[in-house]
Formats: sequence, C-alpha cells, structure tokens
Amino acid sequence: MAIDQAAVETLFADRIDSRRTVTFDPTTGGIQALRERRLGAIRLSSGPDSGADPDAILAALIDGVREHGLALLPWSDGAQALRDRAAYAGVPLDDATLLDRVDEWLAPLLTGKRRLDAIAPGALAEALRNLLGWDAMQTINRLAPPDFTSPAGSTHAIDYAAEGGPRVELRVQALFGLAVHPTIGEARVPLVLSLTSPAGRPIQTTRDLPGFWAGSWTAVAKEMRGRYPKHPWPDDPAAASATLRTKKADARAAGSR
Repeated sequence: MAIDQAAVETLFADRIDSRRTVTFDPTTGGIQALRERRLGAIRLSSGPDSGADPDAILAALIDGVREHGLALLPWSDGAQALRDRAAYAGVPLDDATLLDRVDEWLAPLLTGKRRLDAIAPGALAEALRNLLGWDAMQTINRLAPPDFTSPAGSTHAIDYAAEGGPRVELRVQALFGLAVHPTIGEARVPLVLSLTSPAGRPIQTTRDLPGFWAGSWTAVAKEMRGRYPKHPWPDDPAAASATLRTKKADARAAGSR
C-alpha cells in the first residue's frame, strides 16, 4: 500500500532528522549550502540554505583549496609575478608553503564570501606580501627586482618564469646609449633582452648587448630603416641617445629646450 509523505512525517516524526550541509564545488569554485530533512537514508526534502553558518562556509572554501589546489584561486598577474620572483630569490612561496599556512593568509580574504572568485582584485598579492613580511620582501626586491628601467626612462616588468632566465621585452631604441649588458641581483645575472621594433615586432633576443651592437646590429638597422624610416637607426647605437620618439619628435623636443 502506498503511503504519502505527510503520513510518513506523522508516523516517523521522532526519527526524521533536519540537516544543514555546506560542500565545496570545484567546478564553480563556490559552495553549495543545503537544508535537508531525512528519514534514515531517505531524503524527504531539500533546498538551498540561505542562512548557512558563515564559519561552515569559510571552512568549506578553505578545505576546497586544500583538496583541489591553489590553481582555483583568481591569481592576478601581480600575485603570480611575486611568486615567480620569490622562487627566483629562493624565498619559500611555493604551493606546499602556502597550503601549510592557508589559514593564515587566505582565510581572512574569504570571510563573508561564498566563492573563491569573490576575492577582490589585488588582494592575493597583498596577502602574500603580508605573509612574507618586510625582511623577506627586501630580499626579493634585492635579488629579483620587479622591473627594469631603460636608458629612455621606460619601465618594463621582468618575467622570472621565462624560459632561459629572467627576461624583459622592450623596444631596441630604449637601449641606445647602453654600452654594457644590464644585469639583476647581487649575482649580476644578465637579463635576457627581447628587443622589438617600434611596432612591437621581435627583432633580436640577446644576453650580450655590446656583442649585438658590434655584430648583427648593422644588418638589423639597415632592414629597420626601410620599415620604420621615421625612427632613428644610428650606426653606433651604444653612443646614441635613447629615445622612444620619432626623429621629427626628437628634433622638436631638442628645439624646445
């Protein structure tokens, strides 16, 4: 004989349990909060729980990161760059270190949140800086500076995750007047220079700028004069003035001084 739910709830009222569950969904990076009423293994009813315990939500998010990995977090370019710099400088900021201390740096960012991607832009980088502390950040800045400033005054981010070592991409004119190859850190490691045309197209990659000036520059300059005649292509770039302007703009700037 069939029995409806109302009868079940009347007959077995003392055996019906109400449960509130919070679980993490790795496909969305969020939580699923449910309210259920069960009779043993039989689920009588369920629905979203808008009033789930904030502590349970936070714990589910943290456990989700522990289980499924830090890649689920919305890493900004700045936060990832800091991790790359720390690795280059030998300062522990790897996955194992971060997961071991996840309650310390990540939990505050997730308080009141229901999804990992609700973390504010830039918050992860700031949390990592706070976790590292002043002394470690000074070490990273000394051994793995974030940027390279060219003789032309332009600033370029250094890619510490690049194949072949720390790399910077910039227009070749920004390096005119530089007769020595730029280095970084106390070990004076040569930067890998990815040199580009005024249009941002690759020209040359080098770890020996003086060798480039004295060697293949002549052929490169000849080709570039045909493609970009408005820009300077001096015969002796090591003795020329760095510039990101056209020849006409340089002349106007010189005339106004």
